Amino acid sequence: MNSYIYSSDVAETANSWGSVFAMSVCAFALVASEFLPVSLLTPLAEDLGVTEGLAGQGIAISGFFAVLASLFISPLFGKLDRKTLLLGLTAVMGLSGAIVAFAPDYQMYMLGRALIGVVVGGFWSMSAATAIRLVPSHQVPRALAIVNGGNALATVVAAPLGAWLGATVGWRFAFFCLVPLALMALGWLWLSLPSMPATVQKNRPGQLFKVFALLKRPAVLSGFFASSLMFMGQFALFTYLRPFLETVTGVQGATISFYLLVAGATGFIGTVFISQLLHWRFYQTLIAIPLVMTLTALLLTLVGERSHAVLVLLGLWGLTATAAPVGWWAWIAQVFPDDAEAGGGLFVAMVQLSIALGSTVGGLLFDHSGYQSTFLFSAALLLISAGLTVITAPRADPMQQKVGSDD
Repeated sequence: MNSYIYSSDVAETANSWGSVFAMSVCAFALVASEFLPVSLLTPLAEDLGVTEGLAGQGIAISGFFAVLASLFISPLFGKLDRKTLLLGLTAVMGLSGAIVAFAPDYQMYMLGRALIGVVVGGFWSMSAATAIRLVPSHQVPRALAIVNGGNALATVVAAPLGAWLGATVGWRFAFFCLVPLALMALGWLWLSLPSMPATVQKNRPGQLFKVFALLKRPAVLSGFFASSLMFMGQFALFTYLRPFLETVTGVQGATISFYLLVAGATGFIGTVFISQLLHWRFYQTLIAIPLVMTLTALLLTLVGERSHAVLVLLGLWGLTATAAPVGWWAWIAQVFPDDAEAGGGLFVAMVQLSIALGSTVGGLLFDHSGYQSTFLFSAALLLISAGLTVITAPRADPMQQKVGSDD
């Protein structure tokens, strides 16, 4: 039995696109919540009486719980209406922000961060499956681009806004600002999201590990490796852009925020247009993205001391890197039309592990061999990712070769 039966009456309701935009707001709040500690690490650590390294583990624990949630939330809550589950996750996001904002000690802070990890894994693993049920199949890439637009917007404003709030009204208030945002997303989802009953097989203990069997499908394994290396290469470089800008390019203070803002703004533009490119040339777009990122990483090693050139290259990086998840989520939606939650859960787990591994190895190289080795490592991973995507495309099922070809 399929995990989902596509419902045309759900897809054609007037509120379908309203639900998509509500999910975009939820994605904005979620990404802002996940990475807000980065811009508030120093005052947070001082207030809680721990080192910055320990405070930074709040990001690690959210990633760990995101992996667990992405793998197991679908089989554990197989019979629950997906609207109820999404509303519950959104409520937990608000609760997480409140717990962190009022945390009296380090342990409560980590509890709040663990809860946001559960929401990260659950929400993103369900995003493709939800889009499939909300809109017609040929509009799924567009819906995913809108949802990821919230992600892109958060990358533009969350870090500089969080740093500003932390400096003016304190880090606790910065986290508390996420609570009304989560409540707004909760209300919008409650009003616009249609009921989406799950039609899942009887939940057996072995059902929890069903997701791993999906890797046996044609083109799935190479696609997962391609996307994994893409995210690994992306965060091997992106995580260390700030020290690169400070030590190599020689920009400081507000100028760094401007450079990162440019990358975030072009990333938002990329998510706006990526669905059209995917509709036109799906696999060619997936191949082109890591190739452009490879070229950008290589050029940064050559012109890192030229501030204007670096600014242009960061704009190009943001344009492609921020849009990349939209393409791979669309791939999940078309490869797993009947198991989008299971495939999405496995995909989110892979993304979280890839980000952690890429940033860890990139950091080791940055500390011991300099930024060139980190950026070259990133470029190598991205180039291999493009090659694996080339292998993935012709191995895909014939009916899945053209996404969005039916108008």
